[in-house]
Amino acid sequence: MGLGLFSGLEVMAWWTVPILAWSAIWKGMALWKAGQLGHKWWFIALFLINTLGVLEIFYIYVFSKKMKKAEPPQASS
Repeated sequence: MGLGLFSGLEVMAWWTVPILAWSAIWKGMALWKAGQLGHKWWFIALFLINTLGVLEIFYIYVFSKKMKKAEPPQASS
């Protein structure tokens, strides 16, 4: 009789904090990297789309490295 709506909410609340922390850490790192590299459209996409860290991880380890290599070298003065 005690297992009702509230027990489900307690379980959901227990999982919410680690998932939000995981997502926030990866999102912060990906947004920082996109901002540093000047990838405006990636920054917007990473900011708006929430994939619980999946897109962010792919951006950091796959897409940002490919795009960094593809950019022409900066001429120094």
